[in-house]
Parts: sequence; C-alpha cells; structure tokens
Amino acid sequence: MPVIKSAKKKLRQDKKREKVNKVLRTAFRDAVKDAQKSKTPKDILKAIVLTDKAVKKKLIHKNKAARIKSNLSKLTNAKIQKTKVVEKPVKKTIKKTKSPKSKR
Repeated sequence: MPVIKSAKKKLRQDKKREKVNKVLRTAFRDAVKDAQKSKTPKDILKAIVLTDKAVKKKLIHKNKAARIKSNLSKLTNAKIQKTKVVEKPVKKTIKKTKSPKSKR
C-alpha cells in the first residue's frame, strides 16, 4: 500500500478509471460480437460508435479500430448487395466545351 499522500490519491483514481474502462471494454466487445452475429445495420452502427469511444479512451489502438470497423462495414455491404436489385446502367451525355485559346 502506498504511504505518500499523492500515491494514495493516484491509487484511488486508478481504481475508478479501471471500473469505467472495464464497463466500456465489455460493452464494446459485446457490441462487436452482436453485430457480427445479427448483421443488422442498427447493431453495426452501435458497434462502430463504441469502437470510436474505445479509441478515444485509448482502450484499443486506432489501427485495430480501423480493422474492426472495416470488417463491420463489409458485413453491411454484403447484406445490401444480396438484397439489391440490379439496375440498368444510365447513359451519361458528355457536353463538349470549347477551351479558351490562350494569347501569348
């Protein structure tokens, strides 16, 4: 146990922070697992938000968060592609414009 007053305060702060971080970490992990199982846009969005919060609190590295968010967005895109109806391509007309001649 710490003897110095500042060390005692630091220990109290660390215990509080540990509790808050544990709650956020478990919520983040559960949200990611739920999103991967259910694959609903609502669950995926919730997991992405909690991932960003975990990065902000420095619970996970930003590159890990990017990888997780990428995998979650792939789930959304895969689901959309399965349900999407194939549409006919639309022709675009390109308007030709005269380029101004430069005077030298």
